[in-house]
Amino acid sequence: MNFSSKILEDSVDALASLPGIGRKTALRLALHLVQDNTNKAQRISTSLTRLNTDIRKCGVCNNIADNDLCNICTNTLRKSGVLCVVENARDVMAIEDTNQFSGRYHVLGGVISPLDGIGPGDLSIDTLIHRIKAENISELIMAISPTIEGETTIYYISKLLKDTDIRITVIARGVAFGGDLEYADELTLGRSIASRIPYSFQI
Repeated sequence: MNFSSKILEDSVDALASLPGIGRKTALRLALHLVQDNTNKAQRISTSLTRLNTDIRKCGVCNNIADNDLCNICTNTLRKSGVLCVVENARDVMAIEDTNQFSGRYHVLGGVISPLDGIGPGDLSIDTLIHRIKAENISELIMAISPTIEGETTIYYISKLLKDTDIRITVIARGVAFGGDLEYADELTLGRSIASRIPYSFQI
């Protein structure tokens, strides 16, 4: 692409660096903002800047939050004895959209993946174990994407808890093996949460 403006070119480069956005789409978005007269570019800029300066991780569950604790952890109407373990904040949003779960969450920040250099120490597993003891958790729902890495993560956490009385369940396999949780439709994901089954732990 040949640009008559370095500012436009830089904007296209910045937009194209986002996942799922090619340079043609980035150019279309940038030109839309140039022609817009409602200060949309300024509002977007301010919101994106706040993502870097103001957003934080919840001090309890590791979810995305505006304050020290997220809105879910501060909600006294949520069930305190059931903890749903997920990979990332997007999975929390996907499950919340199903309206099938009223407990609390714990965001691991990923899954164990040796090939990618991600080990247990890179995830919030230690925090999870501490929460289970401190909050008297009776059930742990493993709502982790059914991939090899996801299964490895479930196995590892279950092994750490093998001498406890905590009930460990996994979401029903309405979610296809090898698929990402966030791409499952709400009905399938909701049924998977509601129809969760005990996790069979084998050493």
